[in-house]
Amino acid sequence: MSGPLGEDRRRGVPTATYRLQVTSDFTLDDAASVAGYLADLGVSHAYSSPLLRAASGSTHGYDTVDHEHVDESRGGREAFDRLVGALHEHGLGLVLDLVPNHMGVADPAEAPWWWDVLEHGRASAHAAAFDIDWDFGGGKVRLPVLGSADDVEKLEVVGSELRYYDNRFPIAPGTAEGTPQEVHARQHYELVDWRRADADLNYRRFFAINTLAGLRAEDPEVFAATHRMVLELVEAGAVDGLRIDHPDGLADPKGYLDRLAEASGGRWTVVEKILEPGEDLPESWATAGTTGYDALAEVDGVLVDPAGEAPLTALDTELSGRAVDYAELVHGCKREVTDGILGSEVARLVRVIGELPGVDRAQQTEALAELLAGFPVYRTYLPDGAEHLTATVAAVRERRPDLRDAVDALHPVLAQAGTEAATRFEQTSGPVMAKSVEDSAYYRWARFVALNEVGGDPARFGSSVAEFHEAQVRRAERKPQSMTTLSTHDTKRSEDVRARLAVLAEQPGEWTQLVRRLLHRHPLADRPMAHLVWQNLVGAWPLSRERAHAYAEKAAREAGTSTTWTDPDEEFEARLHELVDAAFDDEATHGAIEDVVARIAPFGLSNSLSQKLLQLTMPGVPDVYQGTELWDFSLVDPDNRRPVDYDLRRRLLASLDAGEVPAVDETGAAKLLVVSRTLRARREHPEWFAGYRPVEATGSAADHVVAFDRGSDEQGGAVTVATRLPVRLAAAGGWGDTALQLPNGAWRDLLTGGRFVSDAAGMPVGAVLERLPVALLVRN
Repeated sequence: MSGPLGEDRRRGVPTATYRLQVTSDFTLDDAASVAGYLADLGVSHAYSSPLLRAASGSTHGYDTVDHEHVDESRGGREAFDRLVGALHEHGLGLVLDLVPNHMGVADPAEAPWWWDVLEHGRASAHAAAFDIDWDFGGGKVRLPVLGSADDVEKLEVVGSELRYYDNRFPIAPGTAEGTPQEVHARQHYELVDWRRADADLNYRRFFAINTLAGLRAEDPEVFAATHRMVLELVEAGAVDGLRIDHPDGLADPKGYLDRLAEASGGRWTVVEKILEPGEDLPESWATAGTTGYDALAEVDGVLVDPAGEAPLTALDTELSGRAVDYAELVHGCKREVTDGILGSEVARLVRVIGELPGVDRAQQTEALAELLAGFPVYRTYLPDGAEHLTATVAAVRERRPDLRDAVDALHPVLAQAGTEAATRFEQTSGPVMAKSVEDSAYYRWARFVALNEVGGDPARFGSSVAEFHEAQVRRAERKPQSMTTLSTHDTKRSEDVRARLAVLAEQPGEWTQLVRRLLHRHPLADRPMAHLVWQNLVGAWPLSRERAHAYAEKAAREAGTSTTWTDPDEEFEARLHELVDAAFDDEATHGAIEDVVARIAPFGLSNSLSQKLLQLTMPGVPDVYQGTELWDFSLVDPDNRRPVDYDLRRRLLASLDAGEVPAVDETGAAKLLVVSRTLRARREHPEWFAGYRPVEATGSAADHVVAFDRGSDEQGGAVTVATRLPVRLAAAGGWGDTALQLPNGAWRDLLTGGRFVSDAAGMPVGAVLERLPVALLVRN
């Protein structure tokens, strides 16, 4: 759809997006080749991973090294222009992922700004772009690259560079004389043992990744330089919307978003912000909303049976040898992070605050660590969120009476909006939360891993239909143009894996018996880790042996209880790999897994379709992660970034468009039907999705249906009908007398073409959901 109408649609709020992971293996030209398919699927915008020049070999693009170029390994600027042309030819726009918080510095020679800073130090024209504490470290940037302190003897001078194996560093003008060690001593950087990163670094990083150096996007000149090309693309109509990565790392997210909105002409912009349950974005932010992890949690929650909590908790207690207090587990993980991999950030915060009356350095450090460990959300944005700081101070005073004086002294310092101390505390609390919860606690607590998802709370075991409706009414009122999602490049497991695992909450007794048998047959010292692995294998089955091994090893190292990334326990990992092999090679174990998957998979597919329809029709802008329009049983990255077979998807979509109504089978065509018909309806009839009203269900199985009307007036709009808790529904004999209380008259299901009538008794749910477990009804 070219011309003015297509342009208006592109530059407005998307009706739906489709996430593409553009890499050197799936280039911009490959993305251009699927533009027609995306238009046929029903989205209004492609949504691309970062495209600016990234570190060599980057598979994700979040390690930008140069903001002035489109990444050549992904196709470069000419391929980008071809992508935009293909999208526009089909009436589609482009949403682009931006990374304002940090820059990739793994190879300084690839990052011109970083190279210049290392060469010229504080005198560099780019010194102010990076968040470096020059006074700590004697005016040198500390780079944790050496295998040991003694490795300084292995340095070499090669031409105008100092080298350590394959690592290249600049030599400041006039300092190249003498031994490599003498040359090194004269530089504006100091190469140190990599183990010192935990305590002695003096530059802000993204989380604890030494090769991602924090940028000072709050500096107008830095903002202008890092956004110049992207904003030119926006102005030219090549980029129509923006996704902002990790705003929590920015010193001033509100100021950043204000500046971006002004510079971009108010283009639709969402932020990759993780909201804790019940938390809202600051109302003053110039953004349409988040990238959708909060929506993911709402959808998952309503499909999980709360009745499964007690028996699965009992199993977890049995395997752990004690009742797990999740809040205490998180606190412990946070203290490991504050005292370990993010110790450099805590130490810098101590330096910034300086001396406090009556509080020594050790007390101040401990108090800061406890405040960070007790923080209930990722961060505040003072003055927004000040109540979280106040509550945390009160909690730490109660928990640690010995730190009351230190905490009381810190509180007014950390509460003063805009100061360096308060800002650095805000920039630190987010990484502490992410590394301790998402990358540690989620792998340690295996009670029910379907809940261990970014943006969720594993301690909240399911939700009611009423709670789901309440959340959607609030969403429609507050952020109706926020993105919604079910899978991303960062989710711990894909939507269809979670949908299948949700079935276990309805059959906890059977699962408990199976887990006991598996652990008896294949004992592992870390029984919670074994439980986590068995759940994920069942959730993703069938999967290749290679994928299963890669997941188990990553999960165990992330958990850090029996092995770690930095100090792998070879004996434990060998036992873990034997456990994984048993799923493939042990006849009885393989049979047991095949059996349980065969029993729960059909119910899981029902959950998948319900989950997808709820997400696609709830208030917000739905995103479809690449490939998930068919069944996708992926685990954590890199598993969820495997190639997508678009030829298969084109063929299936053509069959559907020829009139086929598919069965809910292994082909995934039923999911493609739900996705395509819903997205097309949203694009062609936005008036059907302009409001939100719960639809009442009555009868014996009323608790098993989630239904809502997206119309904005009494005439109504598109009505979503989705099945929940399918195991219990089947055990009760089906829908029986259950009916939807819809306005009288004729209705049509956009998915199956079925026609139904609602009268004084309502509309029988059993008839509506006879062919599929979901329906999307409109007035006939």
